[in-house]
Amino acid sequence: MKRLNIRTSFFLSLALLLVLPWFFFVTAFWLATGSLDISGGQPGSYIVTHIAAFAGLLLALLIIGLRIRRYLLDPLEQLAAAARRIAGGDWDIELPPSAVREIAEVRDGFAFMVNGLQRSSQQQAALEEERRFVIAAVAHDLRTPLFALRGYLDGLEQGIARTPDQISKYVAVCKEKSAQLDRLVEDLFTFTRMEYRENGLSKDKCNFYDIVQKSIESLEPQAQQKQVTIHAGFQFEPGECLIRADAHLLERAICNVLDNAVRHTPAQSRVVFECRREKDRVTFTIQDSGPGFTPEELNRIFEPLYRGEQSRSRATGGAGLGLTISQRIIRQHGGELAASNHSDGGAVLSGWIPL
Repeated sequence: MKRLNIRTSFFLSLALLLVLPWFFFVTAFWLATGSLDISGGQPGSYIVTHIAAFAGLLLALLIIGLRIRRYLLDPLEQLAAAARRIAGGDWDIELPPSAVREIAEVRDGFAFMVNGLQRSSQQQAALEEERRFVIAAVAHDLRTPLFALRGYLDGLEQGIARTPDQISKYVAVCKEKSAQLDRLVEDLFTFTRMEYRENGLSKDKCNFYDIVQKSIESLEPQAQQKQVTIHAGFQFEPGECLIRADAHLLERAICNVLDNAVRHTPAQSRVVFECRREKDRVTFTIQDSGPGFTPEELNRIFEPLYRGEQSRSRATGGAGLGLTISQRIIRQHGGELAASNHSDGGAVLSGWIPL
């Protein structure tokens, strides 16, 4: 359907107001006198023709009013009603068509806005549901180390552990459970903070080499305790890999990936970290010596709170948020993180950050 703009419709209405009364006037004069010579008409015929012209004017106004009602007022009223329904949370609306170009453009813009609001509302609802689920699940996971910690502390207080070996064992368990609590709380805090820093991420110039070195150094005690060697290889000079990043968050992302590799690597084996520079980005891969990912884990490993049935269980002390946090941090820096299995065995997590 060809659409008219308001200016064209105005001129057409004006033409109708001028033409239709004149047409009624001429027609009535011809019917009354049998002639189109207006100057030679009888006085009585002018009364009839003027009444006909007035009737034509009323008819023109009626036609124009009906068209304004149909093509202008009705669509605007329906748009207003749709806006009220949307404000009430009803997204299942049908916007009216219009033959007036300006009204149709308003309708198209309104439809675009409604679709955007609906997507935003659905995303917000999904994020809120995810946040509630994460907080509830991590709160549940906090109970296990808390109960264990309280039990062993009660044992120390009540003198159940009497020998130095027993006391040393109780203290070691308490330290392990407190470290587990610290990891859970830090994961929860970082995960919830990521949602609020999506648009306010501070990025300063920093050296990716230094970030990786600090991450490896922070994981060294855990690796040594498990007799796991972290082998790092850099195919560039230390000062040749400058990036724009939030150094603390990016270090946290690398630490999470390394921690995942160390925790799921058998004792007396190694984790290999390789880093290289490729054109306008720096890429890295982290390969462990564990059993690798199952097909289900490859599809879901970055989901919040997902842990595989065997290698990624609550016994490792994680909340299932570490890799999710790492992927989100790296994506916020313009990069990506992906999971795969190495042909020689072991899980591989590969990613990149723009230089």
